[in-house]
Amino acid sequence: MKKYLVQKNPFVVPTSDGKLIEEHHGLIATHNKDISIAHMIAPPKWSEPFQTPQFDEYTYIIHGKKQFIIEDEVVILEAGQSIKIEKNTRVQYSNPFDEPCEYIAICKPAFSIEKVNREA
Repeated sequence: MKKYLVQKNPFVVPTSDGKLIEEHHGLIATHNKDISIAHMIAPPKWSEPFQTPQFDEYTYIIHGKKQFIIEDEVVILEAGQSIKIEKNTRVQYSNPFDEPCEYIAICKPAFSIEKVNREA
């Protein structure tokens, strides 16, 4: 039995907002409930509703910029920067800029739609 897994075929999450989400490890891709790791590209002018996830989320920006509204504070990250947002924190993710934002997101425990608590 191998003690490693090389992920060559991440699960591409279907989206309707132009955002690319490739889950490399997590509930869907590898049935891992402890952690999820996803490669993402948010198109220019993209945003999603506020949410209050029941998981810690780490984001590392590879290219471009990404905006976070955390509680009432606006934080903008650029390439080479990262952030940890603790679970049960109200946050909105967006890319209000003119270029795509490429980043890695890590959720612990793994991302699930039932635990993200997106606002309507």
